[in-house]
Amino acid sequence: MADVAREAGVSLMTVSRVINEKGDVSDDTRQRVLTVVERMDYRPSGIARSLATHRTGTIGLVVPDISNPFFADVARGVADAAYLENYSVFLCSSDEEPERELEFVASLEEKRVDGLIVCSSRLPRQDLTVALTRHTNVVLINRRANDLGAGAVLADDEAGARMIVEHFVRRGHKNIALLAGPSASYSGKARLSGYRSVLETSGIAWQPDLVRHCAPTADGGAEAAEALLTERPDITALFCYNDLVAVGALRTCTSRSLEVPARIAIAGFDDIAIAALVNPPLTTCRVPRYDIGVQANRLLLNQINSEPCNGCETILPVEFVVRASAP
Repeated sequence: MADVAREAGVSLMTVSRVINEKGDVSDDTRQRVLTVVERMDYRPSGIARSLATHRTGTIGLVVPDISNPFFADVARGVADAAYLENYSVFLCSSDEEPERELEFVASLEEKRVDGLIVCSSRLPRQDLTVALTRHTNVVLINRRANDLGAGAVLADDEAGARMIVEHFVRRGHKNIALLAGPSASYSGKARLSGYRSVLETSGIAWQPDLVRHCAPTADGGAEAAEALLTERPDITALFCYNDLVAVGALRTCTSRSLEVPARIAIAGFDDIAIAALVNPPLTTCRVPRYDIGVQANRLLLNQINSEPCNGCETILPVEFVVRASAP
């Protein structure tokens, strides 16, 4: 800026006013400064600006696995909403590893991001609490904030699980298994709770051996379904943690010559694009993934702009979608 001021024959303050589109500068002076800016290919220093404003114009986003379409859609919602407010996003994918998630949270603090969004954290509560203490503005996705000093955006996982299991019960299923996803997943715990509550209200005995935790991937679903169907061949319905797990379960049923849905009904969760493309198309619960990202960014920017949000939550509804895998 000093070089531009010297070339244009104006003060440093005048250059600052032109660059930041402030008033009190004549049209001739403004044009002279802009001509020098263009000739010198001047770009404002983000570092210098952050020192003056105490803001970096960046936010951090940590997800468990960016290759999972669910988290890709959430990230797109965050990024699009951030762009509209002139914010950039640092995206970190922990590959479902809690230690890596901790490292990313610490690294983003070192980068002085203005706020942090943590999606589907796999960290134990105590570790997450400690990790977030160095961040002033925090929003959690798919995990309750409670006393963590953060905001939260969640899908109504328990209600979605109830919709699916009630559908199975209405179709006469009694041996309904659950491929429950990662044991540390908050969404998985909520879906397990919904599953159990429907069994209880329907008078169906709780059978712990019909619940199997698994990696939230197609391979994880295939392996878990193989083990569970080997142990319990009387299973007639599979409720899967997400659509990727359900795709893996479909693959296992095909390899075992179990016709879906005639022999076994399968339902997923999330309604990612592949859910409608597999054969048979998946019955599932549609989660507003993009909207979750937008809402999380909005909640975070409210915090950054000094609107306190300690423990405030936004819970978005899900939609039951019936397709051929469990008609």
